[in-house]
Amino acid sequence: MRTTFMANENNIERKWLVVDAEGKRLGRLASEVAAILRGKHKPTYTPHADTGDHVIIINAEKIELTGNKLTDKKYYRHTNHPGGLKERNAEEMRTKYPERMLELAVKGMLPNGPLGRRMAKKLHVFRGAEHNHQAQKPEVYELRG
Repeated sequence: MRTTFMANENNIERKWLVVDAEGKRLGRLASEVAAILRGKHKPTYTPHADTGDHVIIINAEKIELTGNKLTDKKYYRHTNHPGGLKERNAEEMRTKYPERMLELAVKGMLPNGPLGRRMAKKLHVFRGAEHNHQAQKPEVYELRG
């Protein structure tokens, strides 16, 4: 009789993957990275467990947006003071805070709650082509499409 495999912290094998964001579209990159963080690319995927790999995104400032999103897409944050709602457009985010822009896009595609927060901690975004995770021996991951 066969039993269904259920992953847990003891039998999960995590890899480190490097994804180059240069010339990639924001949403397509974010959805694929979110699937890797969840572990959906593995045959051992278990919905209630964190089976995903660590993902390093490099060249975050070279991400592309289509249409008028550079001027029309808004990012909001609040200072927790009365009248403290701040907004930035995507062009400003891409030039000043490209890491945050990618983190927000990927985080929005992960589950809400403690499991999603644990998955989001495995995302490492860098502005240039250099990253400080060479000791983990990351493998280059080619995105689909």
